[in-house]
Amino acid sequence: MFEFSDIPKFFLAFFLVLPIISILHEGGHVFFAWLMGGKNIRLSVGSGRPIFNWGMVEIRKYYFWYGLCTFENLKKNKKWSSILIFGGGSIFNMLGIIAIFYLIEQEFIAENMFTYQFTYFSFYYIFFALLPMAYPDGNYSDGKVIYDLLRDRSTVINEKTFTVRWDVRENHWQVLNHVDDLVQTFVNENEAYDKARELARLSKPSRIVYLKEGEEKEIHNFPKIPL
Repeated sequence: MFEFSDIPKFFLAFFLVLPIISILHEGGHVFFAWLMGGKNIRLSVGSGRPIFNWGMVEIRKYYFWYGLCTFENLKKNKKWSSILIFGGGSIFNMLGIIAIFYLIEQEFIAENMFTYQFTYFSFYYIFFALLPMAYPDGNYSDGKVIYDLLRDRSTVINEKTFTVRWDVRENHWQVLNHVDDLVQTFVNENEAYDKARELARLSKPSRIVYLKEGEEKEIHNFPKIPL
């Protein structure tokens, strides 16, 4: 039965153990995104406004709630690359559980409230990350993305393509959306690219291609990000 003496255990779980597990989970996504050639990788811990930045790590005001891994420009943006990235969080959580079991078995550490809570909430994270479900905000769980990819339902990571191209007749740069409708024209190439980047960032997964004199080249991509 719950007693007042149990309150410190809740503080330990919510404000120490869960953030550690969240960092480990997002770290798994980060590791596989890096392995697949991702650029501009960031690991956000918590929600709300950012209060601390260190390298690729960002700590937000409510550090004990939520987490996020963001990245761009995957070099290996294929089915199995995405499966590894979206499964990476749960893989790292499971490795954390195995490490705790091993350390206890080898008597490097003793069983205590921290090891119990770490193991319990790690399984909690894995279960809900891999449960194939759609969230109300339109995002998908890691498990939903992995499930759809394994079933060859690649629409979950199908990219919208935004094009920056040079119009020889009109002598200006054009930005086209993913259905090839003209969005805006620019005299300056960098301004055209900035506009395409703005559109693509709001439509993940997406990519930007450069088209000039019949040559098409991908210059940026924004993959769907794991949670």
